[in-house]
This record gives sequence, structure tokens and C-alpha cells, in this order.
Amino acid sequence: MRYFIIDGNNLIGKMPSVKSKDKNAEREKLAYILERYFFNKKVKVSLHFDGHTNLPIKVSGIKIFYSENQTADDLIKNEIERTSNRKNIILVSSDNNLKEFARVCSCEVKNSDDFGKDITSSQNNDEEENIIDSIKNIDEFKKLFGVD
Repeated sequence: MRYFIIDGNNLIGKMPSVKSKDKNAEREKLAYILERYFFNKKVKVSLHFDGHTNLPIKVSGIKIFYSENQTADDLIKNEIERTSNRKNIILVSSDNNLKEFARVCSCEVKNSDDFGKDITSSQNNDEEENIIDSIKNIDEFKKLFGVD
């Protein structure tokens, strides 16, 4: 099973749509976007943030970690080291030191910029599909009630 390890603060910095003055709001928005993106996908996901838990974020399918008194990078490195099959790991980060560590450990690496674009593109496609579905429903209602 593929295992995504995501550097949350790094990804927030690469996604202007998520940025906010409220750090907890940024984290929450990113978590919900990721929850939708990974919905019905057979993957494990861990999302790492620097600092302490402010308000707990409840999302399904994603484990959220806070670094507390260490850096999120150290937490991510520890997680990579503890994983038995590192070839299944996909690290999402733009931190060069972290990416190099992951490559040395045989992990796949995806830049936060690219991953952010993938998520945004997926979100836009979902919205377009919802609009198309609603238009189809309108046509069905018109037929049902004999309105042209």
C-alpha cells in the first residue's frame, strides 16, 4: 500500500488558496482538502505540522501529527526510518534536506508545488463534474414535468 508522508507547513506555503492569517484555519483547510483528495483511494496518509496542537482536526483516513518540541522534519525522518518498506513511501515536501534524506532511504519524492497543483486540479475537476451532474438533473426534471 502506498504511504504518503506530507510536510503540512511546506505544502501550505505552496498553496495560495489555503493560506490564511489563522494558522489553525490553514491546517484545517489543508486537512479537509487532503481528505477529499484521498477519499476512496487505497493509501495511508500522515500529515505533519510544526508546533503544538491548537484545536484538534478530525478528518478520516489521515493521521495528523504535531511536532511539539521538535521539528516536523525530524518527526518525518523518524517515521521514514521506522517504516519497513520504504519504497512504498511518497514524501511530499519541498525541503531539500528532507527530500535528499527520503531519496537515500529509497522513498519516492514529490515536490509540494507539483502535489499542490495535482490537488487543485482534482478539486476543479470535481466541481466541474458536480455542475455537469446538476445540469443533467435539471434536464431530467424538465422531462419529468413536461417543461421544455
